[in-house]
Amino acid sequence: MTFLHHYRRRRFLPGDLVLAVVGGLLIALAPQSAQAADRTVSFVNDVMPVLTKAGCNVGVCHAKAGGGQNGFQLSLLGFEPQEDFEHLVKEGRGRRLFAGVPDRSLLLLKASGQMPHGGGARLDAASEGYSLLREWIRQGAAYDKESDPKLQSFEVQPRRGSIARHGEQQLKVLARYSDGSERDVTEQALYESNDRSMAEVSDRGLVKILDLSGNVAVMVRYQGQVAVFSASVPLGAPVENLPPSRNFVDEFVFGNLKALGVPPSSVCDDATFLRRVTLDIGGRLPTEQEATAFLASTDPEKRDHAIDELLRSPDYADYFANKWTALLKNRRDDTSDIVSNFAFHAWVRDSLLANKPYDQFVRELLAATGTVIGNPPVAWYKRVKEPKDQIEDVAQLFLGVRMQCAQCHHHPFERWSQDDYYSLAAFFSQVGRKPSSTRGEDLIFHKRGIAAATNIKTGLPLKPAALGDAIPPMTADEDPRLRLADWMSTPENPFFAKSLVNRYWKHFFQRGLIEPEDDIRDTNPPTNPELLAALEKHFIASGFDLKELVRVITRSQAYQLSAAPNEHNLSDRQNYSRYYPRRLQAEVLLDAIDRLTESQTDFANLPAGTRAVALPDNSYNRSSPFLRVFGRPEGESVCECERVQSSSLAQSLHLLNAADIKAKLGNPNGRAVRIAKDDRTPEAKVRELYLAAFSRQPRPDELKTSLDYLTEPRADADGKTIDPQKEAADNFQDLIWALINTKEFLFNH
Repeated sequence: MTFLHHYRRRRFLPGDLVLAVVGGLLIALAPQSAQAADRTVSFVNDVMPVLTKAGCNVGVCHAKAGGGQNGFQLSLLGFEPQEDFEHLVKEGRGRRLFAGVPDRSLLLLKASGQMPHGGGARLDAASEGYSLLREWIRQGAAYDKESDPKLQSFEVQPRRGSIARHGEQQLKVLARYSDGSERDVTEQALYESNDRSMAEVSDRGLVKILDLSGNVAVMVRYQGQVAVFSASVPLGAPVENLPPSRNFVDEFVFGNLKALGVPPSSVCDDATFLRRVTLDIGGRLPTEQEATAFLASTDPEKRDHAIDELLRSPDYADYFANKWTALLKNRRDDTSDIVSNFAFHAWVRDSLLANKPYDQFVRELLAATGTVIGNPPVAWYKRVKEPKDQIEDVAQLFLGVRMQCAQCHHHPFERWSQDDYYSLAAFFSQVGRKPSSTRGEDLIFHKRGIAAATNIKTGLPLKPAALGDAIPPMTADEDPRLRLADWMSTPENPFFAKSLVNRYWKHFFQRGLIEPEDDIRDTNPPTNPELLAALEKHFIASGFDLKELVRVITRSQAYQLSAAPNEHNLSDRQNYSRYYPRRLQAEVLLDAIDRLTESQTDFANLPAGTRAVALPDNSYNRSSPFLRVFGRPEGESVCECERVQSSSLAQSLHLLNAADIKAKLGNPNGRAVRIAKDDRTPEAKVRELYLAAFSRQPRPDELKTSLDYLTEPRADADGKTIDPQKEAADNFQDLIWALINTKEFLFNH
């Protein structure tokens, strides 16, 4: 007691550190800092930022779902300071804070590592953060008064910049409060780079650029608010002899490349373009006849004509229906699902074939009522039954906003709160269902009443409200889903059109302007914001015309660039200075192998010759080892990440030696047997195979290698001459097998 009495009376200088033995324990007695001593320490403005900076309230620590850690719970990233105050001050029998001897508080002893702590030492006893916590405890650990200053806004300086590779930029963060005061909170803010391969950022806001050029952003978080620092990292190479721009897409892509000093690759040749665009729009290889005619044509507009032909074809509808039905979870969990699966797939396909405006397509889906026989889009409500699942899927798929986090707490990277989540869920609160005359199918209807959803945390009912926008009051007879569709399709909506054009851009360029494509937020800015805004504006002005969007993207020189890098753009992964090759999707690859081998894969309950891209649901994955191995999605998620696009050993082994591949190659009615029998020269037959596989003629070295193999005499194990007809068929099987296993065949390039 004598020591403690002496400690209280003595005046220490800021920065002094005293070690003492209290109760047999060596502890650090850190006097208050000059900053803490000069004012009343605020729980919200001072204590919470310290806990957040130290990582105490992250998901793996005391903000862990299900009760925090070791009986001590904090809200995620400090979004609920009132609750955190209750946990700190009133729980744990009051042992977490000890106003009489602040340094004996468990909060400080564990955080500074002076007592065993699962999270390790989080605060140095000589740090400013430790001093602020200690002084708050010494002052009585009070919660802020209503009249205390509150954070109004904060900003990062600079907001944008250009930084050379291997350069640095120190950020400064300023917070502004309701009393007009301003504070430098650079050391209290949190920082996170959106691309760690391009830039690293220290816990004090020093940005360090690495080797890659392009655009990078740093998210800055302070007291539940976020800001973004965006930087361009130029390569600085001379950009000359750019391909002539064909539309606004080229203007923005090439303008960005010129600003960064990243010269683009040259425009691809005709064969590459035809194969690429046919795969991207129609989900198939060009036929030999299409390739021959296209390569022979001298029409300067032939590329545009090829695009238009593909958009008019049923192949376009088949391929994009395959994409949308997977995202809309058209999966078969039971044999009774077959009616709804087929009806829903047909509705999606017919909508695409007729070029139904995208806003109308979404409206018909969201506001669907009746039975699946009379109104197929109600099938969506069979798979997505709960309002929370409905709003999460709608937000992610049609708005590009991931709302899942906001169900339990404030979104950690966005401005969306739990109230925003349940206000959006209220749009689906009046969806009713009852059994219909079709087994396993419900009748979907609008229940009369005032739409509302209850926030499970506050218990308060919330009326429908769109993200960031109020919705006028609705009557009991009005279906709130129609109001949601109205809000989505307004030109001012900041998400709807942007989400779709970003998703389609990724379809054609492998990488979205915002990546991931369904994570649109202020803290995840686009790599080319001007281009994204122009695409969005064009899509809205076209009346939400999906075919026109595909047309404007694929007609651009940017889409038609070669995949071959030049000496400067090999490392570019985000600026579209060249075409980024990607492996063919499972269904497309299976169809391509069928076309090259002239065989077919049969699927139950479907006409012979049905393409894999035209399959209505996921049930066919179970009967097709190929589709499973190559990652066809099961339709369990609205995230395109469910589709496996990475290569694996199992895929390589399947192509090398699987029974179904052997059967296709050896099909008695297949291409190998057919061309072995005809009277053409071996050279003509090799040219046919290259046209079928790659939409081009073989190069001289390829032609020589192929002919040498086909004409080499062979004998069986006993040295006897093999029947010439069988030998020719076997040789062509081997050649086709070799072509299938090339990267040129397996990838769209």
